[in-house]
Amino acid sequence: MNKPNALRRALIGICCLHGVAWAAPAEVSVRVQPANNALRDNIQAYIGSVEGRDVAGLQRLRPATERQAEQAAQALGYYHAQIETRVEPGETPRLVVEVRPGEPVRLRNVDIRIERPARELRAFRQPVPAGLKAGQPLNQGLYEDAKSLIQNQAQRYGFFRGTFTQHQLRIDPATGFADIALVFASGPRFVLGKVSFEGDAPFDPDLLQRMVPFAQGTPYDSELIADFQSNLLASGFFDGARLDTYPKQEGAAEVPVTVTLRTRKPRTFGFGPGYSTDVGPRLRFTWENHWLNPQGHSLGAEAELSAPRQSIATWYDIPGQDPINDKFRFAGGYQYEQIANDDSLSQLLTVGPEWHRKFPNGWERVLSLKWRNESYRLGNDEGTSNLVMPGVDFSLLRSDNRIDPNRGYRLQFGVSAAKEGLLSDANMIHATALARGLITVGDGHRFLGRLQLGGNFTNGYNKVPPSLRFFAGGDQSVRGYDYQTLSPENDEGDYVGGRYLVAGGVEYQYPLRDKWRLATFIDQGSAFNDLNNYELKTSVGVGVRWVSPVGPIRVDLAHGLDEPGGIRLHFSIGPEL
Repeated sequence: MNKPNALRRALIGICCLHGVAWAAPAEVSVRVQPANNALRDNIQAYIGSVEGRDVAGLQRLRPATERQAEQAAQALGYYHAQIETRVEPGETPRLVVEVRPGEPVRLRNVDIRIERPARELRAFRQPVPAGLKAGQPLNQGLYEDAKSLIQNQAQRYGFFRGTFTQHQLRIDPATGFADIALVFASGPRFVLGKVSFEGDAPFDPDLLQRMVPFAQGTPYDSELIADFQSNLLASGFFDGARLDTYPKQEGAAEVPVTVTLRTRKPRTFGFGPGYSTDVGPRLRFTWENHWLNPQGHSLGAEAELSAPRQSIATWYDIPGQDPINDKFRFAGGYQYEQIANDDSLSQLLTVGPEWHRKFPNGWERVLSLKWRNESYRLGNDEGTSNLVMPGVDFSLLRSDNRIDPNRGYRLQFGVSAAKEGLLSDANMIHATALARGLITVGDGHRFLGRLQLGGNFTNGYNKVPPSLRFFAGGDQSVRGYDYQTLSPENDEGDYVGGRYLVAGGVEYQYPLRDKWRLATFIDQGSAFNDLNNYELKTSVGVGVRWVSPVGPIRVDLAHGLDEPGGIRLHFSIGPEL
């Protein structure tokens, strides 16, 4: 007795006893002669799956299959196709469809036109695919795509009364030709009408109207509506915004906009622990009152606690003429920091106004006027610094993902200055620059680059406080060296900071598995006092990355190749741009 066959018959018998219908898998095989992949795939898609059918079921399916194959062939212009079907039994029953397509119907006259005024709008594209030109085989899918493209553009750009005066596809299989007539009369372009607000928003009407990114009478574009909704949610005032746009059916070609808002809870509080090898364990607290009054003023504060640094900052924001991209801020803060030397510290108090502006190209600018009062002890030097510093900072972030991007870059530039005698103890220009870049190639191979520059230009460097001097070394600077230990030293070996800073690195990450990566890197940099005589410290290392919900967690083992180098473990967390 053949034991496997006997076992199989026993299993079939058990299934039948329990009322289970057992059937072998089945499949469709489409064969086109001569080979035509597009036709084969289209027929396969029309027929679909036949899984679960037995030989008898496939036989019953043959007439319907032939009709489906015929329709699929005609959709690609093959009106004279010869189609035969048969069923091949076996372990896996197969429905075989054999097709001899013959000559396709070809396009003869193609008239695709968009009439005024849409024709004069440069952004409104007229479909001109190569497959819809005279002499090409008929493809009904391309005809439908062209029609849909025109309709979609008409909806986007506000041609709501547009109609097709002609939309004909005439096919003559006997002659082997087809003609297309697709003419769209756009009618007038609608404009955006009055914007009205509804819901529970306790804000001045003037503030809400200043959030509208277009003037009444602007030609309609659905992208403007999408941007408007995005801006409302980005304002920080709302956790819901629905925009209704219903074109007027009669009279003026206008689209009124009705906005229904749901105001967010006025106050939020946040708390989060963290850790890095630079500062060790740390706690961060945030509190914000998102709106204090109908004018949209807001108030916030944040604090950070770690062994070497404790800080608290607060701010008061007033929306500008463009509340989404423009605001006035009055800010103040206090920071206590222990510098790399055990007996060196800084106590810094800052206060002053800031004007924040985000431009349409993505750049953000901050104009500021800061009073800085700093008491410090730096080795055997101690004192108090008072500086009033106007400054400007620019930043730009381009990224395909905020948490874990595959490509992008960040640019930051800043400069501030002080004038001795104008409420300041020293003449100084303080400048910084930062560039980060990331690109991913192939199957997840990531390359990162980073460059940081800084400089103090002053004729009284001994009056520059520690917070404005430069130090290198640590997780975010030159790995392989302790935090803030790459710096000029005094006669007693205390790190006193430098006039200038250069730090950077390159890193390659190899994908191990989902959310895990292996990294290797080279860092180089230092802080120094003389642009004509300096030495950059170098390190190399390897690490591992795990992509958490708040950004990659990085663990690195770095070897500093120069004094005071060594092998050091670094741990940090957060986005890489």
